[in-house]
Amino acid sequence: MSAEQDLRKGCHAYIAGTHTSYGYVPSTAAGIVFCILFGLSTIIHLIQLGRSRTWWCSVFVIGGLVEIIGWAGRAWSSQCPYNSTAFLMQISTLIIAPVFFTAGVYIILGRLIQVFGRDCSILRPSLYLWIFCTCDTISLVVQAIGGGMASVEVNKVNGNTDPGTNTMVAGIVFQLASMSVFVALAIDFLVRSTRRGMLKSGKQSSIPILSAMTLSLLCIYLRSIYRTIELVQGWTGHLITHEQYFIGLDGAMMVIAVGIFNFIHPASFLPRSSTEDTGEWLEITPRSKTRK
Repeated sequence: MSAEQDLRKGCHAYIAGTHTSYGYVPSTAAGIVFCILFGLSTIIHLIQLGRSRTWWCSVFVIGGLVEIIGWAGRAWSSQCPYNSTAFLMQISTLIIAPVFFTAGVYIILGRLIQVFGRDCSILRPSLYLWIFCTCDTISLVVQAIGGGMASVEVNKVNGNTDPGTNTMVAGIVFQLASMSVFVALAIDFLVRSTRRGMLKSGKQSSIPILSAMTLSLLCIYLRSIYRTIELVQGWTGHLITHEQYFIGLDGAMMVIAVGIFNFIHPASFLPRSSTEDTGEWLEITPRSKTRK
């Protein structure tokens, strides 16, 4: 085994003058803190899932688990900054995890349309999940292919990461574009609902979950913008080589995006399942926490 292979497969402390795949040594504290934060949120979501039996909310549990794996990989990298397995572990999972959170947001918007009425939306409620999850899946496949290509090259001496990076950029730009369309549709829904006075006409009980969805979507969207710019700059760009941006614009944003639903859980404010798209309003009230 060559010295380079030993460096990438073993666990070695940082060597001055020898670059890591990150461009820095990941923070141990950040890795541990985010593992704890996502761990707490995931445990609470699991408990809430068991109590409410709103099974689609399992997307928050799955996304949280994937985030934990990713941040555990970064904690591992803080001790073994050259280990390629740890690097691949975190880069793949932290790209995938937000997709589960966006899936939850897609479902929530669909449920809210059932509550406020079909006239408040351009699309049928069921189409949001199918259309935008399909777009996310396509984006993930493209990013995974590009990430695999780039990660192999970044671990080589004088490796050419351009083809892989360009492929990843194409995938994440497509994802940002599809999310931008979703954001536009969500804004259109809010505008139509407000114009019809529905937020003041007995639908006030939906305001907490509507606010939570908006905050979560904003965090996910900001994170997507950041990751897009980061990849466009390349593997030696300013954003990707300074961890504070990743901590603030990826880790923190995702904690908020999933954590808000621990405090304002969808099962307490939304219909349990989809109904036929008749255009009739569904009345909702916060559910009692006691079970008969």
